[in-house]
Amino acid sequence: MKSTLSKILAASLVAGSFYGAAFAADSQPAAKSTAMASDIHVIDATETAYTTILSNTIKTANPSDLFIDVSLECGLYTETLTKSKNGVSDTSTAEAGVEVQVLVDGKLAHPGAVTFCRRTQELTATFQGLLTDEEGNSCLETVAIVDETTGEITGYQTTINEECVRPEELELILRTMNANAFNFITADVGSGVHTIEVQAKIDSATAYQEGKAEAMATIGKGAVVIEEVKMIKNEDIGL
Repeated sequence: MKSTLSKILAASLVAGSFYGAAFAADSQPAAKSTAMASDIHVIDATETAYTTILSNTIKTANPSDLFIDVSLECGLYTETLTKSKNGVSDTSTAEAGVEVQVLVDGKLAHPGAVTFCRRTQELTATFQGLLTDEEGNSCLETVAIVDETTGEITGYQTTINEECVRPEELELILRTMNANAFNFITADVGSGVHTIEVQAKIDSATAYQEGKAEAMATIGKGAVVIEEVKMIKNEDIGL
């Protein structure tokens, strides 16, 4: 899966670089806005470093500020399975997320890295278990109660052979996909041609005891809209 993912990301990077290079030529006219859209198609990834998934350029005639609107389809897959018996709790946890940042001429745009989607799924179960072995034999054992003085049987007691008990299982799977957007800002970029790179990072984490857990994230279609603006002089865009 990692090999396929690397090829997909590399293709996206090459496509974006080619697009940006074509427009970064000296003949590129100054513009107030530009945009790019693509089917990024990063499917079921568990881990990636920040990688450029969309890239474009804009030429400004005067020192300006840039508004950069990034929209992405963001999907998450989490699976947790617990196995419990004899009243012992079992917990499984799965977490996945997608973070996005924007670079303008190699510098991080405000407000920095943004979480586009994230989910932490935790499943806990406490079960008695299945009271039959794999062959269907009962795990219940009946033993006689003997009077220690007379040696007579005074009754019978049924107990559970804990070694025989099989765990009960509980599984939860969630797969979601939705489109999210965020506005990034860069002030005082100066005049000339500027390169804008949209970068994404996928991360996941799992933890489990007797069961299992799996977590992945997906990036589908994406778009970036870049707009040249002139904000109030000395505008404070950070908190």
